[in-house]
Amino acid sequence: MHPMRPRAAIALAAICVSLVGCGSSTPSPTISVLPRSPDALPEVDAGTFSSLLAAERGTPVVVNFWAAWCPPCQAEAPLLTAAAEREGHRVRFVGVDTQDNRIDAEGYIERFGLTYPSVFDPTNAIGLSYDLPSPPATLFFNANGDLVRTIPGQISEQDLRDGIRLITGPPE
Repeated sequence: MHPMRPRAAIALAAICVSLVGCGSSTPSPTISVLPRSPDALPEVDAGTFSSLLAAERGTPVVVNFWAAWCPPCQAEAPLLTAAAEREGHRVRFVGVDTQDNRIDAEGYIERFGLTYPSVFDPTNAIGLSYDLPSPPATLFFNANGDLVRTIPGQISEQDLRDGIRLITGPPE
């Protein structure tokens, strides 16, 4: 296991406190327990990730699985960053860095200017829980928390726009 950077440890601690310390079984849709910083990269397992997504109910979520070593991931990164900036007021974007190492992942985040947070899944346990053997892949969850579309492989701009429209309705 890799030692966590201090910011990552703090982010993971905040996630854990948020999950157990809220005192309400229905999380507020305006408060997220997923990491907010794009460089936090807390390591989470599939069960924890599922709980974190459940806490996002009330907000549509786009989850992108990526790795620094993956050329299709590198090709789609600018598209996802632009969509997150454009749609961030109504859609939550989250990355899952999988089958990777922290140093390369942090370089990827900086190189491609990811503005949305990612979690770290070095064993691909999260991906495998969605039957995704390797990155890239993009999942679309509606505000009820239902997985409504999976795009395996590199996502196109049209597929990304269609997926966002599917989970949010027409643009405002």
